[in-house]
Amino acid sequence: NEFLVGSRLDNLASCYVAIEALTECATATGAKSLDNDDGVNIIALFDHEEVGSSSNTGAGSPIMRDAVTRISNCFMANEDSEVFKVALSKSMIFSVDMAHAIHPNYASKHEKQHSPQMNKGVVIKSNANQRYATTGVTGFITRELARRASIPIQEFVVRNDCPCGSTIGPKISENTGIRAIDLGLPQLSMHSIREMSGVNDLVTARELFVAFFKDFSKIDESLKLTGK
Repeated sequence: NEFLVGSRLDNLASCYVAIEALTECATATGAKSLDNDDGVNIIALFDHEEVGSSSNTGAGSPIMRDAVTRISNCFMANEDSEVFKVALSKSMIFSVDMAHAIHPNYASKHEKQHSPQMNKGVVIKSNANQRYATTGVTGFITRELARRASIPIQEFVVRNDCPCGSTIGPKISENTGIRAIDLGLPQLSMHSIREMSGVNDLVTARELFVAFFKDFSKIDESLKLTGK
């Protein structure tokens, strides 16, 4: 029961975990209930990610920004672009796909300190050329969420001499102006008919998503950005 094997784990695994986490938050009671939430939690499951997202239902379309705009307008008596812009600046996106776990036969394909292992936690994916949407701020917020909830986190950066793929994270962030981070559940044999991932990573990913839904605003509001 250590591994999950099947087709299309990329990206049905993340979709399943996101739905489970949102359902848990929606059915919670007490201070963490939906009735006491001062924000709006959304999950978006896009078509056509593997073929470029350039469709009317893909992440490259206006669908995400349009959805956020319409939801925001429901909370305002009169349409106010400044209120909407402030809401965007206070928001954050988890762009969650799968990640390449280190393969025992091809360990040299990974940087030594960036070699994700299955069943060792969700992976934060970073790239200086913004092939991934992770920034210093969104990375810090996610690591702090994980630290407070005692959730394991791994780090991944593609080797400098290897090309880096991309995700829908930069596309959504570009279209909406919302901060984003790229995360992934480590797996082997991505895009094959027998993909493999770790069962524990599904559990810890759900815990991280729940922590994000519940505590993101609290951590974000506590940040004080300083500069020269």
